[in-house]
Amino acid sequence: MAKFIKSGKVAVIVRGRNAGKKVVIVKQFDEGTKANPFPHAIVAGVERAPLKVTKGMGAKKIAKKTKVKPFVKLVNYNHLMPTRYSFDVEPFKAAVTAESLNEPSQREDAKKTVKIVFEERHQACKNKWFFTNL
Repeated sequence: MAKFIKSGKVAVIVRGRNAGKKVVIVKQFDEGTKANPFPHAIVAGVERAPLKVTKGMGAKKIAKKTKVKPFVKLVNYNHLMPTRYSFDVEPFKAAVTAESLNEPSQREDAKKTVKIVFEERHQACKNKWFFTNL
């Protein structure tokens, strides 16, 4: 169906609670599954982006402002708008799976893994566009 929706591609959610939030596609299901018989993707996104940091701030305040709040979700292709950007998903691809979304404790572990990777990327100044609000 949609050949441009691939693992590692950055997209924007256009409907629902997280509308306007940027996500990276972790795994896609073009044909759907038995539980979800529609084309969908597992995504990891930024619910709350890091805030602006200035020169006069202390280390404690900088650490607080550079936190990223992630979310992990299963989203219908109709609710995704792909972009030209890409993001490396290998560090957290094993943690974010369809099985981990069903169990609340595994979902929290997946979010923690994604948070660590997102914060490392933000600190290294890679994928700057991904960590800004629309």
